[in-house]
Amino acid sequence: MPPTARDESVRRDGGHDRPGTGPHLHTSTAPGADPPPPLALLPVASIACATAALLLLTAGRFGYFSDELYFLAAGRHPAWGYADQPPLLPLLAYALDAVSHGSLVWLRAPAAVVTALGVLTAALTARELGGRRAAQVATAGAYAVSPVMVQMGHLLITATLDIFLTTVSAWLLVRWARTRRDRLLPLLGLTAAVSLQVKYLSVGFWAVLLVALLLVGPRDLLRRPLLWASAAGALLTAVPGLLWQARNGWPQLAMTKVIAQEVADEEGGRAMFLPTVLSAAGLVGAVLLCYGLWRLLVAREARPYRFLGLTFAGLCACYLVVQGRPYYVSGLFAVLWGAGATGLQRLRSTRPRAWSTVVAYLASAALAVQVLPIYPVHRLTEPSSDRLARESVGWPDLATSVARVYRELPADRRSRALLITDRYDQAGALDRFGPALGLPRPYSGHRGYWYLRRPAHDQATVVFVGADARYLRQFFTSVHRRGTVTNAEKVHNLSWGAPIWICEGLRRPWHATWPRLSHLSADSAKE
Repeated sequence: MPPTARDESVRRDGGHDRPGTGPHLHTSTAPGADPPPPLALLPVASIACATAALLLLTAGRFGYFSDELYFLAAGRHPAWGYADQPPLLPLLAYALDAVSHGSLVWLRAPAAVVTALGVLTAALTARELGGRRAAQVATAGAYAVSPVMVQMGHLLITATLDIFLTTVSAWLLVRWARTRRDRLLPLLGLTAAVSLQVKYLSVGFWAVLLVALLLVGPRDLLRRPLLWASAAGALLTAVPGLLWQARNGWPQLAMTKVIAQEVADEEGGRAMFLPTVLSAAGLVGAVLLCYGLWRLLVAREARPYRFLGLTFAGLCACYLVVQGRPYYVSGLFAVLWGAGATGLQRLRSTRPRAWSTVVAYLASAALAVQVLPIYPVHRLTEPSSDRLARESVGWPDLATSVARVYRELPADRRSRALLITDRYDQAGALDRFGPALGLPRPYSGHRGYWYLRRPAHDQATVVFVGADARYLRQFFTSVHRRGTVTNAEKVHNLSWGAPIWICEGLRRPWHATWPRLSHLSADSAKE
């Protein structure tokens, strides 16, 4: 029989409206499609709970991460936006700290919860793709033993929520592609709205996704009025933050250049992007990721979901060009793992293969937990130790070092002295631990901290942490070193050995000096 007009339309749209016949991935996309396999609730929930328990048990180890200290300080100054992120994380961190009276475990509890929910969402994604019990458990397990998921689950930072929200978005998209239920689209819009309050980087995911939908479909999604209404609602929630950025000269855009330079200098640049992505996925995760990506891009039965494979590939290409951080693409790991695990269902399970799978997951878990603070703190003195862990120790000692210099000031000068740091994390540490030592609230010209508050007393003595004498003499007539930042663990983190200066004789009033102290790069205060 000759093809009908609808048949031609379906073929032009990538075949996504045509029930598929592939045995390994659901390709039926009609509302009346067969239901997905039963959810393997007990094993998946067990993996999720075990992940949450591990993260909560280690949440109080070492100390605050540098970004967490910044969020606590920024949350003390509520705003519609900040220089380097939207407002949700600072406000959430400050609220949690206030209600828990400074508990680090409570501060990080949301990170453990969303990581556990990410395990469940990964299994649900595999289920929507047609994955039966083994595939769902394999996908959930890959999420739980992925180093990037475990590491981000230990910290309350923007990447933690961004990865989870992207994982949820991918699951909703897979579910819509299978069922065509438009009631999922407001949920997708809600997820996008929250993402835009966590990290402006989420715009990149939606932009690349739109291109992928235009290229391979299902273009029918783009013809849904409810999609665009939900997108408009999500964008509307971002307007206050965008207005804040516009009023302050779009510092978020300037940060992209700073991040690109940091990636080039500290993380191996473009050459290490893909190897780091695979390393972040984990031992088992890297295998499932590569196989899942191949299936989404090539396998005939995966055509309804090809747009997500293309989105992942497109995001990798974009971040390679602009030198973004490799973990930026981690939110799409779950859908690739689900596609890979579901594709493996065609292989008959045998006892040797089952044992080899268990061994592989155990080895992956052993590697993944190494990113958690389960070892003695003295191991951080080794040059090869984890950078994030190094930046989680020594903050109380920094405050003690500064307090020692501050107390040496004569009483009349000490009563009106100002504390200024050249790094935002140092200011965050002084803001968190300084008041208990009698220190005033600090200032800093670094990144978003510059926007929080600015000094006004032109005659005050300044205790300055970091930078160097040559830089400081641009602003003060008298600069003398009075101390050095150390920590009891002797961990050589970024603040180790930072000088502590006494600066006097402000050359120009603060209203003229403060703009010159603003810097996004950590090294600009040493030029």
